[in-house]
Amino acid sequence: MTTISEAVTYVKGHGTQNDFVVLTDPAVELDLTTDFVAAVCDRRRGIGADGMLRVARAVALVRAGVLDGLPEGVEPDDWFMDYRNADGSIAEMCGNGVRVFAHYLRATGLVEVDEFTVGSRAGARPVHVHSYDDLHADVSVRMGPVTIGDDATVRIGDDLYPGVAVDVGNPHLACVMPDLSATDLAAVDFSAGVVLPDGVFPHGANVEVLTAPDTGTHGLHATMRVFERGVGETRSCGTGLVAAAAAALRTLELESGEMVIDVRGGRVTVTVDAGEATLRGPSALVADGTFRAGWYRVD
Repeated sequence: MTTISEAVTYVKGHGTQNDFVVLTDPAVELDLTTDFVAAVCDRRRGIGADGMLRVARAVALVRAGVLDGLPEGVEPDDWFMDYRNADGSIAEMCGNGVRVFAHYLRATGLVEVDEFTVGSRAGARPVHVHSYDDLHADVSVRMGPVTIGDDATVRIGDDLYPGVAVDVGNPHLACVMPDLSATDLAAVDFSAGVVLPDGVFPHGANVEVLTAPDTGTHGLHATMRVFERGVGETRSCGTGLVAAAAAALRTLELESGEMVIDVRGGRVTVTVDAGEATLRGPSALVADGTFRAGWYRVD
């Protein structure tokens, strides 16, 4: 594998300001150590990002031992989103990341059709690129099954927030707060500490806090903030938006529906139908660059 001290090119992109460093590595020649990913994503030491997306062929990741096998529905030649959190840990899925990933594939010509499948550790994710250019895209992602779990409560600072566990290929605790205004939501202090209940999430979880759904000019609407495991608060989280929408619809005793959700990074639309979710929103590719050889050293 290519050593991490050598020059490596990258693209920087974001989906509703959930930002990523994209590395093209079809044959899996890069050694993405935890420390290297964390250094790249550090906003002072490296480029800065909420996560890293390696663009690789699924079969190459299996051959390299990065994957134990092909996840459900993923074909050997599918492009696979090898996603890493900002702390270098591996995550199953990232809805905003898939949109950026699909945009990148389409804009670079690695894929020449508007509908195709992206592989992820949570399984195959069909995407539809509605429009794109070198800078912007509008992308829908079929996010797969949404499973509502047990009620649980998270502590944020000194306050308790009741919510419900939601599995969207990765674990979430979505807290729909009926008396929380958008102003109140903006005042929630995630820096005071987020403590999940013991035993409920053995591998951690993302936490969403959102206002109760209301009916506006765009239909059902809510406002959300999110704290991502391994990252901290981000300006958006695709799987978190799906989990939040499912939890909000549940408060209305609805199993299906469409919701517009505002996050700090922008606006997306989530559709839940028969236990499956689709996420539609923007992507932006903002920069190309090269890590200079020798910038990263292991002491």
